[in-house]
Amino acid sequence: MKRKFVAVEEGSLDNHGVAWWRGPLLGKGGSASVYLAYLKKPKSRNAFYRRVMAVKSAEVSSSSLLQKEKEVFNRLHDCPYILECYGEETTVSQNGQMFYNLLLEYASGGTLADLIRRSGDCGLPELDVKRYTRSILKGIDYIHRHDYVHRDLKPENVLLVPSGSGDFVPKIADFGLAKKVQKTNRRMFDSSIAGTILYMAPETLVDNIQESPSDIWALGCIVYEMFTGKPLWGLNPKESTEELCKRIVDRFKLPEIPSGISKDGKDFLKGCLVKNHKFRFTTEMLLNHPFVSGILDDRVRLVVCQMLQKRVMAGCSEVSLKHQLQESKWYSKSLLLLTKVLLHLIQTLVSSPANIREMCYYIFTIPTCADWYSS
Repeated sequence: MKRKFVAVEEGSLDNHGVAWWRGPLLGKGGSASVYLAYLKKPKSRNAFYRRVMAVKSAEVSSSSLLQKEKEVFNRLHDCPYILECYGEETTVSQNGQMFYNLLLEYASGGTLADLIRRSGDCGLPELDVKRYTRSILKGIDYIHRHDYVHRDLKPENVLLVPSGSGDFVPKIADFGLAKKVQKTNRRMFDSSIAGTILYMAPETLVDNIQESPSDIWALGCIVYEMFTGKPLWGLNPKESTEELCKRIVDRFKLPEIPSGISKDGKDFLKGCLVKNHKFRFTTEMLLNHPFVSGILDDRVRLVVCQMLQKRVMAGCSEVSLKHQLQESKWYSKSLLLLTKVLLHLIQTLVSSPANIREMCYYIFTIPTCADWYSS
């Protein structure tokens, strides 16, 4: 769903919730509209919701996709790479219409599609592509491990949420088309396919198959777009939908891999964009791929940057580090060890407080060593 700021329609600022005010319209899709929302009592200690949220709304009579999305969110919570859902509520507008509302995490950074567009068809720096890819891949892995397939992965459905360290974390959103995977050895024919054709896998268009490998294909399309600033199959206004589908399913027409990227980047893309879904890489294989396996985990990066910004490196005892990680709900022996090593390294390198801001930037590009994760 596109999320861009548009003029607020007259009368759209009614239909408030019990604990929140409905703000301006952020974007409008085929099945729902998204509004900014603010808590009525933001200073209340008992506030259950965030002070600023996004509210996704649809008339109750046409809210089946939105209600289905809530069911999926109920099963896909507690993942830092999936948009948070705070709850649901039914409201009534001034003219008596009933609306179903999903209360969601607000992504102030917009969408990944917005970020790609701002690159001016040049694509993003490879270090950024690596970091965003790893986060999105971890979200997909979480979805698949909970027996779901997203079915509509694309840059518009990846939202950028502030990380707390001055950057943004990409989070997967829009689960209205997600489906539960049937665990059976027999192939179940599904007459209904869903999603956006530009990001659909060949097996989806040929055999109506939308399983885990289809999401991997879509990931490859997203990574390609981050690298080049353009969709994998281009945007030709003269090309019909049927012609586009023929190009995607043609087993002799392979996607062109960008030449100006690293060898690891090319290999990663090839693993995602295998036309035969049986030979496509899995999330586990991709997470261990050199293209993303050397990227510092966002959880450790956040804690390290917080410690740096507070300028408490000299006193960063194991107790204080453990407390920081536990506050973030991410504590583990391996993360504690890695954070200690990084802080010790930075403490050695940083000679004055003036260099802290610069180090906060470079922490995003420090590669990790597999040995640091051993507990």
